[in-house]
This record gives sequence, C-alpha cells and structure tokens, in this order.
Amino acid sequence: MTDDVVIGPLDLAAHVDEALAVQALAFGLDDAEIAVRRQIVLRHITYPGARALGATTPEGRLAGFVYGMPNDRAHWWSSVVEPYLRDQDLDFWLDDAFVITELHVHPRHQNRGIGRTLITALTDAAAQPRSILSAIDTDSPARGLYRSLGYTDLARNVLFPSAPRPYAVMGAPLPLRRRRP
Repeated sequence: MTDDVVIGPLDLAAHVDEALAVQALAFGLDDAEIAVRRQIVLRHITYPGARALGATTPEGRLAGFVYGMPNDRAHWWSSVVEPYLRDQDLDFWLDDAFVITELHVHPRHQNRGIGRTLITALTDAAAQPRSILSAIDTDSPARGLYRSLGYTDLARNVLFPSAPRPYAVMGAPLPLRRRRP
C-alpha cells in the first residue's frame, strides 16, 4: 500500500456521512440514493457481529471503508440472492458466511492496495469459514480485486429491486488470498 493511510476500526454510525460521501464518489450515487443508503447503513451496523474498518489519511479524512456482518437468511439481501444461488445448488453459501456489505475507496486512493487491505483485515476477524458479496455484474476493477482474493462467481445476472444493473454474487473461502495470483 503506497498511501500513508491507517487502517483501523471505524465507528460507522459516527462517520456515516463521510463514508457515504466516499461511496457516492466511488459508486456514482446521487443525493436521493445517499439518503436511502444512510438509513440502510445505520440499520446494518446494529446487527449482531457487524463490523466496519476505515482507511484514514494523515489529515484525518476517510480514504475508504468496508463493513460487513455474519449472514442471516432473514436479511433482505439474502432473500433476494437465495433463489439465484438455489438455482445453481449453491444456496449453502448463505449459511455460516460473512457478508461484505460495502467496500469503497475514494477515487484518489484507488489502485493502491487500500481495498485489498480493508477487505482482508475485516474477513481475518470473521469466525465464519467463507465470505460472500455482491458486485455489479461487469468486468471491473472491483471484480478483479475480488477474484484476486479468491472470490468466484456463484450467481450472475442477479436483479435487485430498484437497481439499474444486474449483479453477481461471489464467494470465497476464508482466509482470503494475500497476494495477487
């Protein structure tokens, strides 16, 4: 990692607006989407086992963040992806898995190993034997990162209500790979 950032625990409730500003830049969100996601993030961080890490610059700005939690089939995300995974006989991935809910790095700090460090540090503390996540179903730097960590496609063309593009659900055994293949 070439940036002089510090990776550590992040009080996501206290820094939700700063985190969403990073997500908005990295993911291209408008104000309405940010408002909806704010409520979602604040709800997620109350779930048992939810954890967040941040990458903070020497000036105290958030360069990136990640958060996740143990999966629960009763959660909305699981209920959406379950039929897609079941069609592939892979719905067992929803059990005893740690979900990466969000991972975003400010565009100025991308391609410097921050995302890799955030996701591996978060999953290293997981008690679950595997990790799952969803990512826009396109060939992107994010999907390249996930593949390099050992994630593989479990289901593709997953449609979330109100999402304009399809997603892929990816899974990896823990611990994640440390180096690029």
